Amino acid sequence: MKIRFATAIATTLFAGAMAMAGDGSWTGYIADAKCGAKAAHEGARECTIKCAKAGSKYVFVNDADKKVYAIDDQDKVAEHAGHHVTVKGAVDGDTLKLSSIDMAPAKSM
Repeated sequence: MKIRFATAIATTLFAGAMAMAGDGSWTGYIADAKCGAKAAHEGARECTIKCAKAGSKYVFVNDADKKVYAIDDQDKVAEHAGHHVTVKGAVDGDTLKLSSIDMAPAKSM
């Protein structure tokens, strides 16, 4: 009985840790899926908007590792197309589930 109880507690704690593992905050660019990381720089806003109007989805390109994430709520990021932003939310595979998005501070040279 003690083994079952200990196993149940360990499983619950592990599942909780895994659920929280994807929550966080990242800084990067809102780009379009067609160009991905190639559009993750200042000055790409017009191109990003043009590609989105042509049907390409918005994506988030993480500054740290240049990984490209699909975005679950396209409407939340439309006004930030091509901008350097800080996003908060959870990662589920290659999809970013946004809880908030704000302009990031300017990069220092």
